[in-house]
Amino acid sequence: MKQANGSSRRAFLHRVAAAGIVGLSSRFPLPARASELRLGRPAPPATLVTLDNERISTSDLKGRVIMLTFWATWCGPCRQELPLLSAYARQHAADGLSVLGFTLDEAEDLKKVRAVQQTLSFPVGFVAASTLPGYGRIWRIPVNFAIDRHGRLVDDGWKDKEAVWTAERLERIIAPVLARAS
Repeated sequence: MKQANGSSRRAFLHRVAAAGIVGLSSRFPLPARASELRLGRPAPPATLVTLDNERISTSDLKGRVIMLTFWATWCGPCRQELPLLSAYARQHAADGLSVLGFTLDEAEDLKKVRAVQQTLSFPVGFVAASTLPGYGRIWRIPVNFAIDRHGRLVDDGWKDKEAVWTAERLERIIAPVLARAS
């Protein structure tokens, strides 16, 4: 892309950086990228906007163990995983577990999404309506992330060899985090 004076966009951006304008990022940091996720480090913030337009932020859930699950009505492995997650969330809600479900479905699929939501024990919303800086572009599903009571990432779904939660995996990863006192 050429600018009015004929220089390339890249050259223009280099001039802007040299002028110190890009230095504003130290005052206004850019959101983290998914490649910057680190186990044991603070998890990026996430805000689910539910189908009923309620906003639930991970920052509002401090002191709880949080699971972020990304799914779609058209995803077979997701549909197999959701009942397990729902039962686990219901079983461990009193222990401090919160699950937030982000669907990749489109708004025109609201009827299908609501039908699935009615079978779940946790809130659901569209990825497109929610805020998820730092988790990257959700390009494969299911993908899940887990956050401990102190807001630290304890499971990075991008690095999981088997993305689907199983009862064994929940017991191995989530149960010990739930067992730790806040």
